[in-house]
Amino acid sequence: MSEVLTMVEVDCSTGQVTERPLNEQELAQREIAKEQAAAMQLEAEARAAAKASAQAKLAALGLTTEEIAAL
Repeated sequence: MSEVLTMVEVDCSTGQVTERPLNEQELAQREIAKEQAAAMQLEAEARAAAKASAQAKLAALGLTTEEIAAL
């Protein structure tokens, strides 16, 4: 049983609400958006890990938390 993704379109001038299944182009765009979101999440995690690593190295050199934050 597969899920049918739908789009709800509302015509604000008439108040008419139309619900329809996503077409192939919309499904493809949705997949691209999901992949981009996943890539952005991985980049953010990598930046956070690099920052934590840099802070740990600076602390190992003897810098205080305040000194590291000032950088």
